[in-house]
Amino acid sequence: MNETLITLHLGGKEITLVGTAHVSRESIEEVGRVIREKQAGLVCVELDAGRFSSMTEQDNWEKLDVVKVFREGKGFLLMVNLVLAGFQRRLGQELGVKPGAEMKTAIDTAEELGIPHALCDREIRTTLRRAWARCGLWNKCKLLATLLSSAFTKEKLNSEEIENLKKQNELGRMMAELAEYLPPVKETLIDERDRYLAAKIWTSGLAAAGQSGNNRVVAVVGAGHLEGIKAHLEKIAAGEEGQDTAELERIPPKSFLSKAAGWIFPGLIFALILLGFFRSGAGVSTAMLLRWILFNGSLAALGTILALGHPLSVLVAFLGAPVATLNPFIGVGLFSGITEAALRKPRVADAQNIIDDVSSLRGIYRNRIIRALLVFFLSSLGGAIGNFIAIPALAGLLAK
Repeated sequence: MNETLITLHLGGKEITLVGTAHVSRESIEEVGRVIREKQAGLVCVELDAGRFSSMTEQDNWEKLDVVKVFREGKGFLLMVNLVLAGFQRRLGQELGVKPGAEMKTAIDTAEELGIPHALCDREIRTTLRRAWARCGLWNKCKLLATLLSSAFTKEKLNSEEIENLKKQNELGRMMAELAEYLPPVKETLIDERDRYLAAKIWTSGLAAAGQSGNNRVVAVVGAGHLEGIKAHLEKIAAGEEGQDTAELERIPPKSFLSKAAGWIFPGLIFALILLGFFRSGAGVSTAMLLRWILFNGSLAALGTILALGHPLSVLVAFLGAPVATLNPFIGVGLFSGITEAALRKPRVADAQNIIDDVSSLRGIYRNRIIRALLVFFLSSLGGAIGNFIAIPALAGLLAK
């Protein structure tokens, strides 16, 4: 039994799902073979327009405006993208396979045979933003820890272990572990995309069949999505599930508590300093203010130093952290990150080597784009830690 191949006959269509591992040489060969054998009227791939562009356009990273990324509040999303891409690149280099090569093979084979193809995955930024929005504080911390550990892990997989990942028993175990460790992330990254991919494969297949009369569809997807997509396609064919994906593309609005959280620290700090003034006079309240600035600014500056930021970026982080705390709509990372990118302007080589550089500590500090992102992240983290420390410290002064 081939565990990576499922053929369904639903609603007058023949849909063949090809489950792949994204750094598997065997997957590349299987994808090309199945598309040729099936003589499909449409080839669907688990890609969105952004990832397809990054795979096919050599200058894609060279167009990156890191200052614009910071201003639009997308610094964290870019960091996540880079970490994931770097992990796959490192794994692919060990196995001699470029990540996503099986998807590119699917598209290349379709074009060679004159078969239309469709990009059926949800935009990666939407997926990440939905996952982040659905995580509570504890799950966000666990997600960050997982991403950071994956960026620097020395674990290596051989080709046999990669192929085993396509087997249903291995996949089931991995999905169960992810569901237990990070339920909202598993639901967003896997379950929601199963439904999204199934809907897009179905609607794209209908459109292709209407144009060419060929009702055979080959869909190339990660092996972890096989069973989920199959289940959703069967529900769609039976009329038990709709094909509208608008809800799955919507970013959940912030809850009232989440919106209020940004004002909690400035509110507490202001209240403590004001209380210190009324209880003990201007001297105590001034000492409290200076201590808060010291904790908040110093740790933001320390984060920038750990990122090997420019001395002026360090100064901006120190001065900007208290201002950023008092305005929850901005963050100190915005100030320090933009300063770093302006003082050490990214070079063409930084953009060209960004995926390779993110895979090593030396590359991270050498690459000016990644270093600006690191300044953004670590200065923000330092400022946040400074606030956590400052609250009990100010309360301690007030109690004396």
